[in-house]
Amino acid sequence: MKRKIYIGVCIGMALVALALLWSSFKPTEKVDFSTQVKPILNNKCITCHGGVKKNGGFSLLFEEEAFAITESGKPAIIPGDASGSEFIKRLKEEDPELRMPYEKAKLSDEEIDLLTRWIDQGAEWGEHWAYSLPKKVDVPTWTNEAGFTFEKSSEFLQNNIDNFILARLESEQVEPNPPAEKNVIARRLALDLTGLPPSKKLLQEFENGALSYEALTDTLLAQKTYGEKWATWWLDLARYADSKGYEKDMGRSIWKYRDWVIDAFNKDLPYDQFTLEQLAGDLLPDPSTDQLIATAFHRNTMNNDEGGTDDEEYRIATVIDRVNTTFEVWQSTTIGCVQCHGHPYDPFKHEEYFKLMAFFNNTRDEDTPSEGPVLKFYDSKQQQDVDKVLNWIAKNGTPKQHKTYKDFMQFTEPVYKSHFFQEITNGSYDDHASVVLWDDGNCMLENGYTNNAGYVYLNYRSHYDGTRMTIREGDANGPILGQFTINKAKNNTTSQFPIKKIDRKTNLYIETQNNTAAKEANIINIYWIAFLEDMPGQDKPGWSSINKAFLKTLNTNTPTTVPILAENPSYMQRTTQVFDRGSWLSKTDTVQPSTPGSLSEWNPEWPKDRLGLSQWIVDKKNPLTARTLVNRIWHQIYGRGLVATIEDIGSQSDAPSHPALLDWLSLRLMNEHNWSMKALIKEIVLSGTYRQSSKSTPEMHQKDPNNELYARGPRIRLGAEAIRDQALAVSGLLSDKMYGPGVMPPQPDGVWQTVYNGAQWEESKGEDRYRRGVYTYLKRTSPYPSFLTFDAGSREVCTIRRIVTNTPLQALVTLNDPVYLEASYALAKNTRVMDDIDKSIAQSYKRATYTDISPNKLEALKALYQESLLEFRKNEEANALFLHFDDKPTPELCALTVVANAIMNLDEFLTKA
Repeated sequence: MKRKIYIGVCIGMALVALALLWSSFKPTEKVDFSTQVKPILNNKCITCHGGVKKNGGFSLLFEEEAFAITESGKPAIIPGDASGSEFIKRLKEEDPELRMPYEKAKLSDEEIDLLTRWIDQGAEWGEHWAYSLPKKVDVPTWTNEAGFTFEKSSEFLQNNIDNFILARLESEQVEPNPPAEKNVIARRLALDLTGLPPSKKLLQEFENGALSYEALTDTLLAQKTYGEKWATWWLDLARYADSKGYEKDMGRSIWKYRDWVIDAFNKDLPYDQFTLEQLAGDLLPDPSTDQLIATAFHRNTMNNDEGGTDDEEYRIATVIDRVNTTFEVWQSTTIGCVQCHGHPYDPFKHEEYFKLMAFFNNTRDEDTPSEGPVLKFYDSKQQQDVDKVLNWIAKNGTPKQHKTYKDFMQFTEPVYKSHFFQEITNGSYDDHASVVLWDDGNCMLENGYTNNAGYVYLNYRSHYDGTRMTIREGDANGPILGQFTINKAKNNTTSQFPIKKIDRKTNLYIETQNNTAAKEANIINIYWIAFLEDMPGQDKPGWSSINKAFLKTLNTNTPTTVPILAENPSYMQRTTQVFDRGSWLSKTDTVQPSTPGSLSEWNPEWPKDRLGLSQWIVDKKNPLTARTLVNRIWHQIYGRGLVATIEDIGSQSDAPSHPALLDWLSLRLMNEHNWSMKALIKEIVLSGTYRQSSKSTPEMHQKDPNNELYARGPRIRLGAEAIRDQALAVSGLLSDKMYGPGVMPPQPDGVWQTVYNGAQWEESKGEDRYRRGVYTYLKRTSPYPSFLTFDAGSREVCTIRRIVTNTPLQALVTLNDPVYLEASYALAKNTRVMDDIDKSIAQSYKRATYTDISPNKLEALKALYQESLLEFRKNEEANALFLHFDDKPTPELCALTVVANAIMNLDEFLTKA
């Protein structure tokens, strides 16, 4: 017995010795820079050593800076030698004056050990996961021995998405929820795909098995309402609004862009083309009208019409907004701070911001009240003149001339606007973007290019007859290029005057004379001048008639316009310079268009303009674009992204909850789905993950409060527009009318306090009163109150995520807003069963929530009905006041309306479950 004990002790000691020996000699686990080191540097070091500050000449933002010589004369980090690295020594210092981080808590022993091991292992400077290309991802395989029963796993596994989710659930020892009931999943699916609950017919066909789940999905994706729902999301990103913003906040006609977005989603325009057209549709070969409309994405920037503002300052503000928005929308990158300094956390340098800005700095818009360039939409009669001119040029001229005149009739560019004019004498520059000249007034256009034109096109408003205008080359003593008489014109007019042909850049001196006017009287307002290559065929019969038709189109007010982007011609090209500390008044080095060196490479075949930039963005070698779209769409469906910080997937972002799934979906989006957003959305909603019940338990909520593991279906409060749309839909009031100018449903009086103009909220009549929320007029300084209360924004800037709040004001909206009152009335009236209050309430509840009412809820709502009925019977005047839109409201219908309104305030109505 003793011998056996002895042998056992010896074996135990030998095992311990072997374990200790292995511990001493086993290979040290390699430290990962991106996931282990970079977070420590960002949180504890970079505030003083990177981006804005480089104390001691030491920065940890870029690799070359981290290993460079510091002010001490040697590098702070010596790869392979942690003990000799000043960086580690300072972390271990006991003297608070020497220890780093300075005047902050000492790093933990674990953090110091991690950084020490990283340096000893060679201080390999890894790349942040989001800036490296997604690589081929293997779909996890699932075996029944792994833990879940065969029935449960086979029920959950509907496509490859579920394999990734289930692998994580297994590692966390969490079981997925069972599938949601058919009525629940049908409502969830319809709300996600169309923003509306399913029709009664669709639901019945799905519940009785006539329609499979996939067929239901396809049916919903094919509906026009799909585009309206998903356009609402995109319009937040595009900062779409029906007004210009800033103090005056005048109206803007840009609804054609909103309609383009709806159509693009319904047509399933591939995301790469969707991107190209919005960023550079005008630069595509022979762009269509739709492709020009698409560029209004970047004309949603605000425009400042306030008196005394500097047009160039606010033009630059829009360019900066375009840079920031482009990177926020397509790259999940917070590039904005790089305007003032290098990024404090991500590898973007200060000068790289202005290289990006150079891509956007050559558009023709210049913060003028006219918002030019604006695309004109001629009516059928007006279009006849346009076609007559273009047909003439096609027959007698060159393709280049055809494009010149087509562009000029479409959006009147390129022109020299009034703020090009300098050295104004006997006149002034007014707040309406015109140069005002008096008798003997003059001004100078520096470096103007007359394009060897035989005519100058002048847009003006003249207040006297007989004004003599002279255009000279150089200065007041220069040779006369043109001299002509301008008569009184009440409205803005574009006229054509002959000039001497020259083909060079030169200063143009313009002077006016009218002896009949008072000395300081405004004799003319000049808005712009232009020089077009002469219309061909001047020697042929009919040219004069065609020229008149051309001038007629230039003076035609079209029924609809939309601001678009148009690029400067080469002779108007702007120079882009770095702004010292971000100030546009402190310009330094000149830069050329270029993309950040830390991201994907630039293809030399791409043009160095917005079209080239958009090609770089959608190139399959760009690591951010597909990941960003997948993450944003996942967030729209689940209420959280695979990377929770959907605004930013840089080094300060949350780590992906399912990194392999994010990369697999991104690769699949590009290579399998060919950038189809519908295909991506369909794949997500067909998954077993999506189809789960959203019910939770206290234990599940405690383990996974944010549903990061996706062990249950999404449960999210609906967005502002969807809540209203759903109320109108279940009540039967919702209009299916699409497109057109923004509408104005009921809102409280006095909400609009409009200054400088007589604009009023004119309540829409007929079906326009009940149209979907995507068509509601949005004034930036005074958004629709109902939507604002439910977390929609003013869209002054790009909105990546709407913050979901829960406030009493929301209940006040759904209880008191005229739209919800009318919807409640219609719901009550349409589901009422005479002399059967139980059935009436039950039917209202089912139509609103798509579920049968429980006995306790029925009793509670019946009690509300009886109480309301007593009140309305006591006070007959209250009936007419409450249902003022009904000719003969009865106490019974009033009470049922109260019940229907209560149903529309229930969590199961306001929530997608």
